[in-house]
Amino acid sequence: MYDIVQSPIFLSALFSWFISQVLKTVIDLFRRDRPQARSAFARLLWGTGGMPSSHSAVVTSLATSIGFVEGVGSPLFILALFFAFLTIRDAVGVRRAAGSQAVVLNKLIYDLSRTTDISVKSVKEIHGHKFSEVSVGALLGFFIAVAFCNL
Repeated sequence: MYDIVQSPIFLSALFSWFISQVLKTVIDLFRRDRPQARSAFARLLWGTGGMPSSHSAVVTSLATSIGFVEGVGSPLFILALFFAFLTIRDAVGVRRAAGSQAVVLNKLIYDLSRTTDISVKSVKEIHGHKFSEVSVGALLGFFIAVAFCNL
């Protein structure tokens, strides 16, 4: 157990997630008219979407730190690199599209429930990422990994 908390790979991934979630929460608090501590705490731990992307920060940090520790020719680095590409692509593409579709579905559900006696529960609106949010998250993860692997 002690080895894992000293690993630059583990530490860079953990700090990338934590710092990106803190930044996301602070940015979200400044964007709201009336910030609430309860929603800020939930956002800090479980929030998705927003600036910066914690998904891209973590996977970029993992790939970068594994590249430093294991070497860029190692199978583990190649695995982490493709895992990062797929995760980032999903964050900016598939999740964003699913979130947009959920917004439209919820509007249809609302309109349907107003005009009929049918009551349907709305679907969860998953917030994907904009390209800028993913880019900032990836840069954050990269620089945190470089710092942990070189200090």
